[in-house]
Amino acid sequence: MNKTIRRASVFTLLLVFALLLRATWVQFYEGQALADDSDNRRNAIETYSSPLGNIIVAGESITGSAQTKGSDLKYKRTYKDGELYAAVTGYASQAYAPTQLEGIYTDLLNGTDSRLKSVMDTVTNQRAEPGNVVTTIDPDVQKAAYDALGDKQGAAVAIDPTTGKILAVVSTPSYNPSSLTDANTAGSAWKKLNADSDKPLTNRALRQPVAPGSTFKLVVAAAALEDGLYSTVDEKTDSPDPYRLPGTVTDLENESKSAPCENASIRTALQYSCNNVFAKMAYNLGQDKLRAMAEKFGFNDESQDVPVRAYTSVYPSDMNDSSTALTGIGQFDVTATPLQMAMVSAAISNGGKLVSPHMVSQITDSGGDTLENYDDEASTTEVVSSETAEQLQSAMQTVVNDGTGTNAKIDGATVGGKTGTAQRGENNSKSPYAWFTSYGKADGKEVAVAVLVEQSDAARSEVSGNGLAAPVAKAMMEAALKN
Repeated sequence: MNKTIRRASVFTLLLVFALLLRATWVQFYEGQALADDSDNRRNAIETYSSPLGNIIVAGESITGSAQTKGSDLKYKRTYKDGELYAAVTGYASQAYAPTQLEGIYTDLLNGTDSRLKSVMDTVTNQRAEPGNVVTTIDPDVQKAAYDALGDKQGAAVAIDPTTGKILAVVSTPSYNPSSLTDANTAGSAWKKLNADSDKPLTNRALRQPVAPGSTFKLVVAAAALEDGLYSTVDEKTDSPDPYRLPGTVTDLENESKSAPCENASIRTALQYSCNNVFAKMAYNLGQDKLRAMAEKFGFNDESQDVPVRAYTSVYPSDMNDSSTALTGIGQFDVTATPLQMAMVSAAISNGGKLVSPHMVSQITDSGGDTLENYDDEASTTEVVSSETAEQLQSAMQTVVNDGTGTNAKIDGATVGGKTGTAQRGENNSKSPYAWFTSYGKADGKEVAVAVLVEQSDAARSEVSGNGLAAPVAKAMMEAALKN
């Protein structure tokens, strides 16, 4: 054979081997990565080739699927009362990655979850019938929160303290998830929602921690009682009024000049929301003891899944004495979500035991058979002793009956709560946050609630936890306790 031809033949064979090697690599090693690529339209075509499974509230589907016209994506997601439940469902979009429960349970809802497959599905590699997500949400409590918040910018969470079931998750202003489901119209809706300064896509209930203000005084009181700094909520404290922050020349004053805050007991200090008492208490306890107590309630938990991952509520570290004192009134770098503050009231209401909060009761296959039951998996942690919990319950009742939280009173129910007004912006330049966290009990039923109002049409001087947030909490508690 001609030498040149022989060399050309060898080179050609090498090229063929290289092509075979590359084809094999792509098929067997990169194939799955390409299949899973978010830009692979075949995935969207497959996902929306048939109706999705549903998210269920109180036995009713709040999601659905509708046929499309003139598209290779045969179905799109639909929502019933979309704005009401947006903070729970999130959205499943033909154009964008799913969020909230739609995102957590994508495989279940589109039928690709391996637990849904029958033997025949496995053999034929066919997609199974999709499953459903059964939530713990109470529609009456959810609607009460949504209606009471109205056009305010804020959020609310309600929990059953005895089971950990989340009864309501509301964030306002809300949005209609249906506007994002169709690939042909989602882009313009997405731009509009993201350009909105009110940030309707932000889940304020779970994913926007802010300063909790005086609601955090419940955590400080719990630490003081558990540590033995004070033996009861009625023991007088050592609390000068005003209280000079340690290491500074700054005096911390109280909102009401006439309030009996000097050396006030924990009960009186909660009743009148005395800053001097809890700042001094925080300094006396020290940041390590306070942090330990806060973490028992759920602060600094970076993996708080309900099952949606909640943003971390923070009790800071490495502070000086004056900063430690300020954490006692829920300021400095302390932050909390409404979920977190609802957990505080839930643990106190439940005798000091915190049942892990969750908003999915179970997931099922298309026939309704349970694949996983989250109610059975809820864990219980003792945060404080039953004696401490009883004392805090009593003091919180004083806040509602005779203190700063009277707008949360409910006839025929035992209600305890704590108001909060947290500074916001540099040098308190923005309208303060208004908080209220509480528990209610009646006829063997219990509920714990936290409400945050970030912005309203109220004048700055009228912003208070009792004025803005407590009425929302009352509406939610009434809805939960009447069922």
